[in-house]
Amino acid sequence: MLSRRSLAQVAAAALVAPLMLAGAARATAAEAGRYTVTPLKFTVRAGDRACTVDADLYRPAGADAGHPAPAVLATNGFGGSKSDGTTDAIGKAFASRGYVGLVYSGLGFGRSGCLITLDDPAVDGRAAAGLIDFLAGTRAADDGTRADYVVQDGEGDPRVGMIGGSYGGAVQLATASTDRRVDALVPLITWNDLAYALAPNGADARTGVSSDTAGVFKWQWTNGFYLMGEGQTLLNASLDPSRFNSLGCLHFASSACDTVRLLNSGRFPADRTAAMLDYARGVSPVGYLDKVKAPTLLVQGQTDSLFNLNEATATYEKLRAQGTTARMIWQSWGHSGGQAPGELDLGRGDLESSYVGRRVLAWFDRYLRDDRGADTGPAFAYYRDWQSGYGTAGAVPALSRKVYLSGDGKLVGDRSEVVRGSRQYVNWLIPTSHSESSLAGTLGLPDPAPYDTKGTYLGWTSAPLTAPVDVVGAPQATLKVVSPTTERVQNSGDAADKLVLFAKIYDVAPDGTRNLVNRLVAPVRVPDVTRPFTVRLPGIVHRYEKGHRLEFVIAASDGAYAGNRGIKPVTVVSAPQDTGVLELPVVGGRIG
Repeated sequence: MLSRRSLAQVAAAALVAPLMLAGAARATAAEAGRYTVTPLKFTVRAGDRACTVDADLYRPAGADAGHPAPAVLATNGFGGSKSDGTTDAIGKAFASRGYVGLVYSGLGFGRSGCLITLDDPAVDGRAAAGLIDFLAGTRAADDGTRADYVVQDGEGDPRVGMIGGSYGGAVQLATASTDRRVDALVPLITWNDLAYALAPNGADARTGVSSDTAGVFKWQWTNGFYLMGEGQTLLNASLDPSRFNSLGCLHFASSACDTVRLLNSGRFPADRTAAMLDYARGVSPVGYLDKVKAPTLLVQGQTDSLFNLNEATATYEKLRAQGTTARMIWQSWGHSGGQAPGELDLGRGDLESSYVGRRVLAWFDRYLRDDRGADTGPAFAYYRDWQSGYGTAGAVPALSRKVYLSGDGKLVGDRSEVVRGSRQYVNWLIPTSHSESSLAGTLGLPDPAPYDTKGTYLGWTSAPLTAPVDVVGAPQATLKVVSPTTERVQNSGDAADKLVLFAKIYDVAPDGTRNLVNRLVAPVRVPDVTRPFTVRLPGIVHRYEKGHRLEFVIAASDGAYAGNRGIKPVTVVSAPQDTGVLELPVVGGRIG
């Protein structure tokens, strides 16, 4: 496990990484004839203040008032800027394909002013809307530059799409919720609910991924990004007073700062926790998706312990339910790595060579170039490493197969096969399991393989599979545990007194080797240990080969998360008429 001091070192390395890529995708001499690049500054109104936005305008050759082109707007991921390898490459890639590109450093990053507000629609969304005014020709850059060569859908309404990943993904939804002029969105590897992303609870979901019970603090990722944000004032020195917060944090808005401090405190009193959840959801897509009407192509990474597949699914299902045109792709890579040969690499800008890149081009052809013949693809597609080409479906596969947790530690295919019995584990005051690869592994620093310490977890294992089994989607477990220590304190008014556990599914090879698929785990703060509860695990796309076994595990702790307050022994009792159930979205093969 990384110590908190080690995490600071990891975050410092992460801060440097975007700078190492800066300028890597600038135009070469051969490309210069296809477009020009003009640095611009804009002063925009964002929330309660005026903010300076640092941008680059990519103008394709031949674009003028008589031959206007549609526009693509993009900004950086967290810790980046307009000049990092990916953001710069977006401007380059689309300008070389005839689009007007406008890429900018998000508020609080690079040389743009103001505080980091976590893509708040009222701040970051409004700032982006000010740049759309420029593309509409209704305002000039600070130096007087105007864009009179962008296709217009009406007076003051430019034809504009947005693309970007992570922090540069959520800002698209934030912008579209405040500005109906946006015509198409392509958010990659981004979140639905920051309360779930930073302190997830896999249980008690009330809508999408959101839970009424405070989750389990994802301290490695959260503190890493906090340090990235605070370091912006050092990496991009500025006397601009809008970049500094006098109320505690250097570079974050006060509410964002308060959220991180509450999570780090390890205490979750009802009033402060409710305010934290309200804030996190208010600046997240879950809080404003009902206002997003722009056609949206969601791309999420299977290898992503920061924003998992469940987040994109929640956004996708909400958009579809309200009638917003939406498609979703589960690619291989995310924040935790997973880049596979032939997969999209935005930093290279070679969109035509990958399935996802071709889908992005078709999306913009349809909604920015008004090509009614453009094939925008199936409703749902997913990368699979066991077969060439993407799998496709009309919807995310539903749960379709149940197995049962038997008292003898087996996963069985029929309730009648459940053996009566009980087993117990006990948590220690230090983490005794590890699952996720977070900032350390992503940056190539020491990161232990997944493990569980004997006596601090329980596992249930299936019989060897008689044929391959393909799982596409989020498994779900219905559980009941016994924990008298928790029962005595869980209604204290502080959610930190509730039981914390971690659910996950391994693929066990015939030689006993255990593979935790994409190193994903479902942290759970149990709402009430006197009642059954349902856990939604992170979505996966995985083939369990013939002869392999599934192992469902409940662990007491995880090194990437905060854990229980005090020792809380847990017993799981199984009987044929009352036992735990694991449900799987199986699209091929059979278990049991």
